Parts: sequence; structure tokens; C-alpha cells
Amino acid sequence: MKAIVTGASGTIGSKLCAHLRCQGHDVVPWDRRQVPVNDYGAMERFVREVAPDVVFHLGAISQPSEWSDEGWGSNYAWASELAWLTRTLGVRFLFSSTSMVFSNSARGPFTRSSQPDASEGYGYAKRLAEERVLSQNPEARVVRLGWQIGEQPTGNNMVAFLEERMRQEGRVAASTQWFPSCVMLEDTVRLLPALAWAEPGVSMLDANERWSFHEIALALNALHGGRWRVEASEHPVLDQRMRDDRVAVPSLKERLPGLL
Repeated sequence: MKAIVTGASGTIGSKLCAHLRCQGHDVVPWDRRQVPVNDYGAMERFVREVAPDVVFHLGAISQPSEWSDEGWGSNYAWASELAWLTRTLGVRFLFSSTSMVFSNSARGPFTRSSQPDASEGYGYAKRLAEERVLSQNPEARVVRLGWQIGEQPTGNNMVAFLEERMRQEGRVAASTQWFPSCVMLEDTVRLLPALAWAEPGVSMLDANERWSFHEIALALNALHGGRWRVEASEHPVLDQRMRDDRVAVPSLKERLPGLL
């Protein structure tokens, strides 16, 4: 298999590239310095020259401080153009979305029939991008991802979040009333290639069956040598879990023995 990967230097993209290469596949990262995402002609030439079997579109801007016309273009317009381009060229297209397409006022667990309702920020852009991608390319695969749990204390993953909170505040306030959508990074990168060959439409990746953020944080703390001071709180009150029986995601319990 030959794959183009956008966001190849990101938390998920870097691990996906390594996984694909380990499996013997040819991986071509998308370098935005060489192939600008606001130039359709350049994008088409690049994809035609590479002639991939699949495009994994993981690239996005997620930080509110970066919201601008460029941020909107990265999260919405780029996905739209790639969906049309891959449809035209007959290339499989997988677009990574997020559980944040559901607003904080919506209550999970969410299923494929749940209606996304995010009305601002990153989740809103992703919600509209999902709709646009499937309109542009009905054969696209849209995969909603939960919060990634990696092993490194840097990057965009739960361990890095806990590390940063501890560094800034000397403690980690973890809500007993928040049930986050989350999945181990190693499982995400293993499942994404399979989902690129699954049926078109929306899939959801979430390994959290029933645990609060407080319980997950305690289990991660035990796994990482107890270096964080985890304290229970009651805020926020959120249930962001997603359910998709078609996707065999290992339970968090298999990866985090400290969970009860």
C-alpha cells in the first residue's frame, strides 16, 4: 500500500507513519511548505504524482489561539478539497474527526445516530467539515477520535495534559463527573488503516466504557510511577463517550490495569 499522510508530524500522524512503515507500506508525508493547502492545482499535482492508494487526512489546527482564516482553511477547506480530489482520482480518503463535534451540553454516550451539535471553535469546524467531506465524496471514511492516551509527556495527548497541569498548578484536578471519550494511541494507529477499508461513512473510536476522568487519571498515575498529585473534583460535568459496535476497540481496562 502507498499512503499519503497529512499531519504526519503530529501526535497521531507520526505514530501512524511509523506503524505503516513497520508493516511494509510506502508512506509519503504531506509537507505544507512544499504543497500549500490553499492551492488546489498544487495539491492535485502532488496526489497525481504520488498515486497513493489512500490519503489519511489527520492534519488540523486544534488550539483556539490559532483560530484565524488559516485555521478555518486548515480544518474545513483543506478537508473539502481533499475529499473532492480523492473522489475525482479514485483514491480512498480517511478524514479524522473528533468527539468534540458534540457540544458540552450534549450528553453521551453518543452513537452513529446522535446528531453533532457543536456551534463554535474546533468542534464546530470539524462538524461542518464532516458534512462537507461526505457531500464531496460519499465514499469517504470519517473517523471520530477520542482523546488520545500516549506514553510521552509532550504533544497532544492525555499524559501530556496531566504533566502540564502538574507543572503549572502542582496538582491535577480530575472530575469524577466527566466521562471523556478516549483511546490508547497505539490502538488508534492500529485501527485507522483497517477503517480506511471499512464501509464508507462515519465510524467512532472510543475505549472508555464507564470510567470518569478521575479514575483514568489515577490509573495513568499508577502506570507512570505516581508522579502526579491527582485530586478529585466535581467539574466539569460531561459525558463525551462514543459507542460504535462495528469497531473493535480494546477496552481501557485492557491497557490500564489500575481501572476497577
